[in-house]
Amino acid sequence: QVQLVESGGGLVQPGGSLRLSCAASGSIFSINAMGWYRQAPRKQRELVATIPRSGSTNYADSVKGRFTISRDNAKSTVYLQMNSLKPEDTAVYYCYVAGPMYSAWGQGTQVTVSS
Repeated sequence: QVQLVESGGGLVQPGGSLRLSCAASGSIFSINAMGWYRQAPRKQRELVATIPRSGSTNYADSVKGRFTISRDNAKSTVYLQMNSLKPEDTAVYYCYVAGPMYSAWGQGTQVTVSS
């Protein structure tokens, strides 16, 4: 079984920054895909950014140039650096990991961008 522990969410003013972390533990081996998704009130969950083991990144158009995803394979951890935050970035952010024969979601961390 895979456990994911997220941290780093909170309340920030527009234009501010936050860094999310997600550490994986348990029956993990050869993590391939890692990523972040978000779900705003009354909206569907959407992809924010992904990073496979190769390191090539993929971003939603709405966050390109503002968010940066990275991973530390030695620590089985994925990060999301969020800069120039906007009110429309307000959502619950979920991390995601997948490997051979398994996948898992984090419990979610609230990010609120408001003055």
